[in-house]
Amino acid sequence: MKLGKLPDRTPVKMSVVLTPSLAQRLREYADFYAETYGNKEEVVELIPFMLEALLDSDPSFKRSRNGRGARAKW
Repeated sequence: MKLGKLPDRTPVKMSVVLTPSLAQRLREYADFYAETYGNKEEVVELIPFMLEALLDSDPSFKRSRNGRGARAKW
């Protein structure tokens, strides 16, 4: 079979405490997203994609993962 086994897709719930200013910026970002794409998404729905994009775009993080193999999952 050409398709490998699918990775674990079980959602992991995490709680985070934000500063009021960061919470406000996230709400503003969600508003900007709605203006850009024409549909409103809640901040909580955007955050996982924002974090994934950040991690995917960090060259130092990519090098550290490629240089030492896969790291342990959180």
